[in-house]
Amino acid sequence: MQNLNAAIIGAGAIHGCHMNALKQLPGVTLKALVDINSNIGSTLAETYGCRFYQDYREMLLDNEIDVVHICTPHFEHKTMVIAALAAGKHVFCEKPVGLTGHEAAEIAEALRCAPGLLGVCYQNRLNPTSLRIREELAHGTLGNMLSLKAVLTWARSEAYYTESPWRGRFAHEGGSLLINQAIHTLDLMQWFADGVSRLKGVVDSSVLAEVTEAEDSAMAVMLFNNGARGLFYASNCNTVDSPLLLEIQCEKGLYQLTDNTLWRVTGEERVKLVSDASPEGKTKSYWGRGHYQAIRHFYDAISHPGQTEFTDIHEAKKSLALVEAIYRSSQIRQWITING
Repeated sequence: MQNLNAAIIGAGAIHGCHMNALKQLPGVTLKALVDINSNIGSTLAETYGCRFYQDYREMLLDNEIDVVHICTPHFEHKTMVIAALAAGKHVFCEKPVGLTGHEAAEIAEALRCAPGLLGVCYQNRLNPTSLRIREELAHGTLGNMLSLKAVLTWARSEAYYTESPWRGRFAHEGGSLLINQAIHTLDLMQWFADGVSRLKGVVDSSVLAEVTEAEDSAMAVMLFNNGARGLFYASNCNTVDSPLLLEIQCEKGLYQLTDNTLWRVTGEERVKLVSDASPEGKTKSYWGRGHYQAIRHFYDAISHPGQTEFTDIHEAKKSLALVEAIYRSSQIRQWITING
């Protein structure tokens, strides 16, 4: 891997995952940290031994910076991605890459004219269980997929929204549950089943209706490109963050992802295939080690042109399209056709 200098924009909680990944990559140095809060940002920058900028545009003038990591609220992603690409930087952005499909298209156009690469963080694709599911399906171990069910029940308190007022607002977050917590599940579903052709969905708000203008629960029925049917349910109204429950029914049996462990079930036989738990036995959180893998793949692609083992803008647009389709379907109470 060639020597590369990185900058992180945004000193919120998620930036720590990026910082930890950068520490483990040989030849990569954190050169700058950017945050509008000068007290927090400058203190962290001193701890990391890097430069501090309060304005990301000033950082983009720094010719030593090769790669920019964007860890800011959703509504800032598009502007920052396009500016960083225009400055000749490589960009690694937290999901979603933009608030809407239109914003993603603007980014794709900016990328077409830029010298750098753009990666989007869909780290759950790199969970051991996710990779094993893809492998099993590709080999047809249990025959063709018939259906895919995913259930995500997490907990978000009122304070989660009131302490960060950009959350739960269409203009700033792009929605709520779907575009923030559940977008990873939607991404995995379409990734496992070769994309979605049509869906019908419903969104609603109950427990969190007083603190967010968007949804705290959602469901959808999907028709996948591989001919299978999908059932999706997600909510932020649980009292704990329960692990994703996922079942894939195939012709000769099914796959079950439960408690972060993947099982293959055929008749009376239930075989454990792989777990996302750490070697120490601790269950991986939903931020997990996938961040490191996603960032490593992106830096490998920078160092070895032609490598494509990272989530690019075209892949990132797919889950964003599902989010928009569920919102639209809920509004008009009709099936939505997914283009592309």
